[in-house]
Amino acid sequence: QVQLVESGGGLVQAGGSLRLSCAASGRTFSFYTMAWFRQAPGKEREFVAAVSRSGDSTSYADSAKGRFTISRDNAKSTVYLRMNSLKPEDTAVYYCAAEYTTVIHTTKKTYDYWGQGSQVTVSS
Repeated sequence: QVQLVESGGGLVQAGGSLRLSCAASGRTFSFYTMAWFRQAPGKEREFVAAVSRSGDSTSYADSAKGRFTISRDNAKSTVYLRMNSLKPEDTAVYYCAAEYTTVIHTTKKTYDYWGQGSQVTVSS
């Protein structure tokens, strides 16, 4: 089992920045591809970004490219999502996810473990 706990969400004005953190415990963190998904009210959970086990490969949704940066610190068993130039449409609950794999997937059905979510609200 892997336990994931997100933190760092909150209320921010449009154009502002936030950094989400996700602390993992339970298994060897470096064995897992890590990702961030988000879910807005009334919408499906969607992929935001993912990072490979070593941290040298990343993948982003088009909506996140150029504004968001995913990174990880395997020594701290933590994955981060730095979000800049936030827009009201970024408002959602952000979830951290882990998959025991050597590749990056962007579909939620492949991820094995999920955090409880962190609310991000961007005001206009």
